[in-house]
Amino acid sequence: MTVVLGVDIGTYEAKGVLVRADGHIVAQHRRPHRVTVPAPGFLEHDPETVWWQGFITVATALLAESGLSAMDIAAVAVSGIGPCVLPIDAGGNPLRGAILYGVDARAEEQIAQLNDALGPVEVLRSGTSLTSQSAGPKVNWIEQHEPEVFARTAKFVTCQTFVTGRLTGRWIIDYATGAYYHPFYDQRTHTWNLDGNPGTLRIEQLPELGWSSDIAGEITAWAAAETGLRAGTPVLVGAPDAAAEALSAGVTSHRDMMLMYGSSHFLIEVLDTPHNSPNLWPAPFLFRDTYLLAAGTATAGSFTRWYADLLAPDAGGSDEVFGELADLAAKSPPGARGLLALPYLSGERTPLYDAGARGAFLGLSLDHNRGDLARAVVESIAHSAAAALRSFDAEGLPPQRIRAVGGGTKNRVWAQAVTDISGYPQEIVSGPGAAYGDAMLAARAVLHPRDLDQWVTPTATLVPRPEHTALYARQRELFDEFYRATRPILAGLTELRES
Repeated sequence: MTVVLGVDIGTYEAKGVLVRADGHIVAQHRRPHRVTVPAPGFLEHDPETVWWQGFITVATALLAESGLSAMDIAAVAVSGIGPCVLPIDAGGNPLRGAILYGVDARAEEQIAQLNDALGPVEVLRSGTSLTSQSAGPKVNWIEQHEPEVFARTAKFVTCQTFVTGRLTGRWIIDYATGAYYHPFYDQRTHTWNLDGNPGTLRIEQLPELGWSSDIAGEITAWAAAETGLRAGTPVLVGAPDAAAEALSAGVTSHRDMMLMYGSSHFLIEVLDTPHNSPNLWPAPFLFRDTYLLAAGTATAGSFTRWYADLLAPDAGGSDEVFGELADLAAKSPPGARGLLALPYLSGERTPLYDAGARGAFLGLSLDHNRGDLARAVVESIAHSAAAALRSFDAEGLPPQRIRAVGGGTKNRVWAQAVTDISGYPQEIVSGPGAAYGDAMLAARAVLHPRDLDQWVTPTATLVPRPEHTALYARQRELFDEFYRATRPILAGLTELRES
């Protein structure tokens, strides 16, 4: 039996699938892992144990569970969270923990430095403003705070680049992720551009750029011994997890949008022409002559995980606990009986771009229960998703179709709240997500299936409920006012915490 292997390294777990040329999943496996928080606003992964060993564990388990041989795997594709920043030495060894994507907010000072150095016009050469989602300022943070690490760095890589590089010996980053190394990526020329950077980063310290759908190389003899895979197996360049997830949902046409329900919300709208925006994140998509416009919140499922850990701290984030949380939220009516929450436990990305924002509850009384708190948590992250959606409306690019993906879609209270608050219907696509999109990329490269769209079937459609329109419109006003009113208080609390 001929199959392809897709593996996705996410924020909290690695997932993998073996898939036949007709889209049938032969085996799937997941491996949970943890995020390291060395300081407030700092989020990291251990690249050896989380990324590399995560890939090996998943690939090994898939072969064992399927009964297949490594000889049956026609190609491998890997996706990962991004854009992450990992410095490696000339031998491909990590020099520190990997700094995560926009949820890590350590580089605010470096963002200001780059804005001053480049000026308002040139800073947009990557197509967007600098935010915590930008990898470039985090590279400069390493240079300024860890000069000995910077001096030893041969390459700065992201998650899928690290795994693909370990497999093939070629350090290559996909355009879709490279574009988020702003302002070091120039969208005008699709090349690296370090002009005006106040640091000493050299072009040769950045990976080669390539398309996600291209083959990067073959598994080396060393990697075969490490992983149990066959030497010579083709490995694709790889992709950011969100773009791979979009492909897994059949989001490939102009103005199609993927809304991902994960540790954060991530939104990708596919376009047939590039579109610059200071408020959203433009980039190439997975294939030549395709583009995307993206947005992301800082917290979503991570807020539900936080609350679930409070409910059952010894459960280890099990599916049963998350199911309990959804059941609790369903027992509280829309509006959470006058309880309101802010979901910004790790700042906020689109549209606030406020790394210092934090979470809060308002309106607590003695008659509120765990269900009301659960409903308030869910509605708060639904408001943040709806706010990100409005950013596309403001660009004159409202989505024509939204397909919702990710583990959070199983919480229908959450998904329905997003539809009710935003006014947009959603088609739910269930499945293994980004790992399946990786398999689609691999199959496209080596097996050439006739129609990949036939691999994807929505399982449900959510439509706005008009009876809740007025309630959620008023709640949105209060939600926005809650954030504005508490922001100055939060600044004072931050001063107390740091004193």
